[in-house]
Amino acid sequence: MSELLNDPGRLVATHRLAPAFMQRAVFVALLSFVFFLATMAIFYLRQNFIYFLLSTSFLLVYLATIFSWLAQRKNVVRIFENGIEYRKFSAVWSELSSVERVATKIAFQLVVKTKTGRQVTIPSTIHGIDEIERSLKARI
Repeated sequence: MSELLNDPGRLVATHRLAPAFMQRAVFVALLSFVFFLATMAIFYLRQNFIYFLLSTSFLLVYLATIFSWLAQRKNVVRIFENGIEYRKFSAVWSELSSVERVATKIAFQLVVKTKTGRQVTIPSTIHGIDEIERSLKARI
């Protein structure tokens, strides 16, 4: 573990899930729940097993969206006076060796590496990812 856990210093910035991604998750969850209720009503009226399967699939989409949204809410990048913290990764500024922007099929990610070889990947779904990159590069 690093020294950061002992003395992180003053909290400078907190970056959470971007509002656009949160809005999409809420929209998908609400829409799938409405379709779930509608297909359950049709199943009740028509008593056809296909509608039950369809409503079950909408329920599964709803549950998967809600659970993934709740899991993503825990992804927070905290920048302190003396270092950075993301999930279980924490490091003081002197431990960091590089910050790279890595392109993926959809967007990009930040890969933060320490001098000891540990690394963490910060996804582009975090709000203010450009600001995080500038902040980290300025302190390395």
